[in-house]
Amino acid sequence: MAARAVIRFAALLVAAMIIGAVPALAQTNDPNLTQTEIDCLNRGATAADCIKRDTKDGSGERPGAGPAATNAVLLPALIVDLFPNPIGGGQAPLPTPDPRRDPASGALPPPVPPAGATAIQAAAAGGPIVSPSDLVAAEPPRAIVGDFVPDEVLVTVEGDAVQQIAASFGLEVRSQRQSQLLGFTLVRFGIPDGRPVGVVLAQLAADGRALRREPNHIYSLQQAATIVNYAFERIALDAKGASGENVRIAVVDTAIDDTNPALSGVIADQFDAMPDVPIEARDHGTSIDGLIAGVGALKGMAPGARIYHARAFEGGKSTIDVILAALDWAAEQDVRIINMSFVGPKNDLLGVACRNARALGIVLVAAAGNNGPKAPYGYPAAFDGVIAVTATDAKNGLMQQANRGAYVFLSAPGVEMVAPSGAGSDVVTGTSFAAAIVTGAIANLLHTAPDRSADWVEKALAATARDLGPKGRDNDFGYGLLDIEAAEAAEAAKE
Repeated sequence: MAARAVIRFAALLVAAMIIGAVPALAQTNDPNLTQTEIDCLNRGATAADCIKRDTKDGSGERPGAGPAATNAVLLPALIVDLFPNPIGGGQAPLPTPDPRRDPASGALPPPVPPAGATAIQAAAAGGPIVSPSDLVAAEPPRAIVGDFVPDEVLVTVEGDAVQQIAASFGLEVRSQRQSQLLGFTLVRFGIPDGRPVGVVLAQLAADGRALRREPNHIYSLQQAATIVNYAFERIALDAKGASGENVRIAVVDTAIDDTNPALSGVIADQFDAMPDVPIEARDHGTSIDGLIAGVGALKGMAPGARIYHARAFEGGKSTIDVILAALDWAAEQDVRIINMSFVGPKNDLLGVACRNARALGIVLVAAAGNNGPKAPYGYPAAFDGVIAVTATDAKNGLMQQANRGAYVFLSAPGVEMVAPSGAGSDVVTGTSFAAAIVTGAIANLLHTAPDRSADWVEKALAATARDLGPKGRDNDFGYGLLDIEAAEAAEAAKE
């Protein structure tokens, strides 16, 4: 027995000596290396020399392998993904959150507000959610994508720490205001030294005084275009009986031409969220307001509705700080519906504002986007609690440029629509205008029964939509084509 033990020990000792005499193996994770190349590396040669010797042409590159490695450690470049936003158009979409809840299943119970919550944070049951960490922790970090202002960041701050944060991180305060929907001070910091936005956001993430940190994202109006308005017939709304009388609706868009006859007596109030930017375009906003509540020859879906119009776009573009200012103003007007006919990247500040507005009982309607079938999700439409609208034509066909995805909620006419534009009229196409049709239709529902909740509206529209495409909800048409007559009939049957 003892002799066997001695023999085993001797064998192990010899093996250890042999292993110790062999050079350390080169470390590589390159799946394209051949066995010859791996053996070459293990002989101690540099990767560049080894690969050069082992390629037929001596170029140092294998067919399809790209540039030759310069040392024995072949590791990919480090990629740090920090910020959860969707990618730009034309690329494959990033992973997205689970689809919005099915309205037929009922609303999810709201999380408990954080200790010391402000009034906006601690609204009644189903109220706002503005915990400094609820959205940030909800999904794994990803890279900044989408257009944004290259030398600015937006930060929510509690208390009087604005100047201290600016001094600590070498930033300048370009604007600040108390946001009703966010529940905190929203600060627009400038980056005077040229640091990338991603670097500054990463630095701010370590400071507890900076509650939420986002790029100042850029959003775009969703007009894809280019006779009697066919929308009334398509959505089963009686043109003669249509009315949104006294329903208060906010529209966040371009400036408008309030001298257009279609908007006579329609505009209750206006707000300019970008007063320092000269007004050049008025067409898009005029079309949206006209489709919602226009009067006269270009009658909208809900004549008699009161439009509270916020100018937040110029040249078809806006930034998230401007949009948030417009949404705050809209919420202060005690509106029942907010129309958002624009699309941009996911931004947590906009997400919180939408969730808080919905918790206050406001119905949110947004354009799904005109960036094509392979485009990533468009926001704010893809946020939970927002009715995302895609566009169909006079034959109920889907607009070719429309975004697709599980977030699409409803379809409505939006292709080649006649609408007010500037001082006259035009033929327009886009999910922007489909969203306006849905906004006006909802105003009819609320005019008939003002006590209907935002949840009721969402469930009724989903349950009564006319199914298009594959059976049931799908990524192209959502629940299907808006059907106001069916929605009204369903509610009447309950009563």
